[in-house]
Amino acid sequence: MALVRPQVWSNILFAGPLKPSLVTRRLLVSQAAPNVDTRASEFVDPEWETARPYSEIPGPSFLQAIKGFQKGGRYADVSLLQLHQRMREDFGDLIRVAGMFGRNDIIMTYRPEDIEKVYRTEGHWPIRRGFDSFTYYRQKVRPDVFGEMGGLVTEHGEKWQKMRTIVNPVMMQPKTIKLYVDQVDEVAREFMTIVSQLRDSKNELPTDFDQWLNRWALETMGVLALDTRLGTLKTDQSEEAKKIIGLVRDVFDLTYKLDVEVSLWKYFKTPTFKKLMNVFDDLTNVIMAKIDVAASRIQNSPSHAENQSVLEKLLKIDKHVAMIMSFDMLMAGIDTTSSGTVGILYCLARNPEKQAKLREELRTIMPKKDSPLTPENMRNMPYLRACIKEGLRLYQPIAGNMRATGRDIVLQGYRIPKDTDIAMGTALMQRTEQHFKRSMEYLPERWLTERPEDVPSGKDASPFIFLPFGFGSRSCIGKRLAMMEMEIITARLVRQFDMRWNYDDLKFRTALINVATNPLQFELKEVAE
Repeated sequence: MALVRPQVWSNILFAGPLKPSLVTRRLLVSQAAPNVDTRASEFVDPEWETARPYSEIPGPSFLQAIKGFQKGGRYADVSLLQLHQRMREDFGDLIRVAGMFGRNDIIMTYRPEDIEKVYRTEGHWPIRRGFDSFTYYRQKVRPDVFGEMGGLVTEHGEKWQKMRTIVNPVMMQPKTIKLYVDQVDEVAREFMTIVSQLRDSKNELPTDFDQWLNRWALETMGVLALDTRLGTLKTDQSEEAKKIIGLVRDVFDLTYKLDVEVSLWKYFKTPTFKKLMNVFDDLTNVIMAKIDVAASRIQNSPSHAENQSVLEKLLKIDKHVAMIMSFDMLMAGIDTTSSGTVGILYCLARNPEKQAKLREELRTIMPKKDSPLTPENMRNMPYLRACIKEGLRLYQPIAGNMRATGRDIVLQGYRIPKDTDIAMGTALMQRTEQHFKRSMEYLPERWLTERPEDVPSGKDASPFIFLPFGFGSRSCIGKRLAMMEMEIITARLVRQFDMRWNYDDLKFRTALINVATNPLQFELKEVAE
């Protein structure tokens, strides 16, 4: 049932240090000392006593929801963006979606000041609930593998903090990311050769190009997470490569059916639940075997300290942590990266003048189409990064961010108890004139310091609306890697090809990750050297 779609909102792509607004300044003054767990503090929201009760928050009743999502109903067969628009029209900027079948209630907000307040009061151990079936597998089915520490996706509290403390210095260091530029660019250049050969007589890509993008993303993630080439780009790819692609796809599809659509798996183990547990087992075994091979190789041929990969650094700290992070990177880094890339390429294909401007910037660092990308020449590419940022504003891979409240707070005059799930409707806010002028236009210039006078600044909007990588200590651990991947693949495609889109507007269906429903038949013509 589409009603519970907000349950899957999680973090993906540009967080940074932000200044508190007047809305939360009073709250920040009352926060506990930095070395104290603020979730356990005695903070009291000054508006609490006069606020309206939680039960009065507007929202659809059970019968309204059933009727609305039935065929012909107001919320049936609409895009996620249209769903948000209609829900907001019907119930306002704060909506309570009642939990069903063992799920928690979800509060949906469409105001940036609410989002800021939730983030600013979440404490040192933020709660971002993931997928229950994922957690069940790690805690109940395979505690022999995941029992000690389940990973950043499923853990909370001290276990989450312990793992984040271990991986932050490795995953968030710019110098670590630079080590991968050559390898990621090598995969991208290999992919360009394939893309060139995939075109038909009209220079258009095939209807299954989305699968090729997934293969590129998986091959790249094999380098980043496992220090190995998986061989997914080969025409005669190995059975192991095919297996990995199939398993990752099955995990996403089955998890969506269990944790987003209506399912009774929490009451009895359905066939879909049993299938997902088996798929998880197969994928876990494959990744564990890859980690063992990598660990053996690294032990026999250790790298110089300055050139150690993410995997090598984590293996030196804790093999268990290394395995968990490799697993999570593979799970989180394939569909999200390919989906984000699709939106960016679509925007550039529909805006030839922006694409041409980007190509001119790229020519300054890539005189030839096959000129290598390096950490040094990638430092100064402001327009490329602006193009990516604007593409993600219009077509982000997920619906938005989600957090559980760290304290009792008040939003829009209503009491919100501690540990209530808050879904942040940023996908809608990013496309409204209220927050972004000329919101439906693709204007990379809005993110530049120097821009034309008629182009509004993206910085005029609240910094709590556009947070594709989340915010704070629980922001996306892989955001630097994700940006590098998208920068390299976008640069390669635009430098080599003039892209066009000759069909209806791009549409996405909502799953765990937003997936394009149109065949990705981009027209690609070779550009002059």
